[in-house]
Amino acid sequence: MQIRIIKKEEYPQAFELVFRVFDKFEAPEYSQEGIDSFKKSLSDEKYISQLEIYAAFENEKIIGVIATRNSGNHIALFFVDEEYQRQGIGKKLFQLAIADNYTGTVTVNSSPYAVKIYEKLGFEKVSEEKVDDGIRYTPMFYKVN
Repeated sequence: MQIRIIKKEEYPQAFELVFRVFDKFEAPEYSQEGIDSFKKSLSDEKYISQLEIYAAFENEKIIGVIATRNSGNHIALFFVDEEYQRQGIGKKLFQLAIADNYTGTVTVNSSPYAVKIYEKLGFEKVSEEKVDDGIRYTPMFYKVN
């Protein structure tokens, strides 16, 4: 397995994985407005240009994605292919992403599905769940050692 920052021409493959995993695990918890808002964000070139996107590869296939923004202090996307979950790939992606963090803290707006995953990585809730544009999330933070 290789983990690295992806090239722009690899974005379509990465976003296909993101949409597939989102549809299976997160979309059932969202309203149609939330689903549409999430998917619209990944077609917004200005938003995408703010992301540092890392991927885990098995041969040439992307099997996991994490994207940060704001100098690595906010996780914007974090998805692992269903077939590869619970194998430590997400943890390795997370460790690489935070290695590039210069602020000492990382924030995330976690989907309902991922709260326990982020807690396992060491994140703490900042507040209870919120909803914006139909997207349900729990604000969380992580202190980089």
